[in-house]
Amino acid sequence: MTYKVEKTEEQWLAELGPVQYKILREAATERPWSGALLDEKRPGTYTCGACHAELFKSGAKFESGSGWPSFYEAINPEAVELKTDKSLGMVRTEILCGSCGSHLGHLFDDAYQTPTGDRYCMNSLSLEFKEE
Repeated sequence: MTYKVEKTEEQWLAELGPVQYKILREAATERPWSGALLDEKRPGTYTCGACHAELFKSGAKFESGSGWPSFYEAINPEAVELKTDKSLGMVRTEILCGSCGSHLGHLFDDAYQTPTGDRYCMNSLSLEFKEE
């Protein structure tokens, strides 16, 4: 697939640094309860930590109890790409940035307390926050 934002892996590593690169470009997962954006409550927009594309509005964020920032819907359907992930001996849905293909987290359908039932479970390090 081609994305609006394309760079070599060397360029991504130079821009992101090793920790963010591992999450965004190599699909690593940060430790639960460790992310800076987990307790963010201000109104604003969450963007891709790699290319800065808008992904989620603060109004769609909710406390899931999972230890990672969670949202019940993306800002629009094109903002994210959903892909089957069969790693770690299980089948999950991986969430990628629709603009650059960077790994953001995983989608689960266990958020019964939300309007959609979806839980977009994100790594804080895959996101940036822009306050309104």
